[in-house]
Amino acid sequence: MILPIYVYGQSALRKPTEEIGPDYEGLKELIDNMYETMYNASGVGLAAPQIGLSIRLFVVDADVMGDEYEECKGFKRAFINPEITNKSQETVSMEEGCLSLPGINESVSRAKWVEVRYQDENMQEHEEKIEGYAARVFQHEYDHLEGHVFTDRISPLRRQLIKNKLNNIAKGKTACRYKTK
Repeated sequence: MILPIYVYGQSALRKPTEEIGPDYEGLKELIDNMYETMYNASGVGLAAPQIGLSIRLFVVDADVMGDEYEECKGFKRAFINPEITNKSQETVSMEEGCLSLPGINESVSRAKWVEVRYQDENMQEHEEKIEGYAARVFQHEYDHLEGHVFTDRISPLRRQLIKNKLNNIAKGKTACRYKTK
């Protein structure tokens, strides 16, 4: 089922998220719905706060970017209760967009790699090092679980320059080809 994506201005995007356990009702169906919603919107990641749920869950499928970024080949996972355990001091700036901020793209500086711990859709523990563009996708979605959107990571001047666009999104004055809330 395709769910509406919460856009900038919705309080769900700023709420703290809570860990979930193996008894979380409808988890498999929720993950399937999140993938379907993400694909429908042509995204490579979707976090639970973006569909109005304050839980520590996001899905990614960056395989479509595998031709350009080798590390994205096969990078499809559900991340439950993820945490960043270590990250590089070296950062890389690249342009990002977000399904919750339609029409806005800005350069964001992020760690070159991250070491993470999480549970998959079967609640199996994993630890891995994620590098390059895949690390960027992970950090972007992880930020949603912390109540942040990527525009929080740009300079105050850039934020001021896009203030009208952000206000229009919050007021529902933006064209979007997918269902939003």
